[in-house]
Amino acid sequence: MSTDVGTPGGATARELVRFVTQETRFALISNILQHPEGLPSMYELERLNPSVSDATVYKHIQKLIDAGIVEAVALPADERQQGYPWKFYRLTDEGREFLESHNLLAAEETLQRIYETISDKPEKMIKYENAPRPDVE
Repeated sequence: MSTDVGTPGGATARELVRFVTQETRFALISNILQHPEGLPSMYELERLNPSVSDATVYKHIQKLIDAGIVEAVALPADERQQGYPWKFYRLTDEGREFLESHNLLAAEETLQRIYETISDKPEKMIKYENAPRPDVE
């Protein structure tokens, strides 16, 4: 991954680390890592960040997409189901490599275990967690 993707004027690796570790963006990356499928919907990301407005969550996901760290993945139109999300977010291969190379993924398994212990999820979030997701590899 080029470190100048989506960053103004071309960022150094150090600047990109600072960019992804900004509090909200790093929380969103952590949410993606802890999700059972590694593919949360926007709704799930919004619910996991109740102290941040929905617009802010969207804005920061877009910044991570522009930087090449995260990508949106959509279900094919013929697999979409009414009442379920069809667009999901995951780390790009390049984003994962960048985070690994800067030792920012060390807690991935711990994050997944913590996510499993969340007991007060709204019914809609549980429904969305179980929504069909695109095959990505």
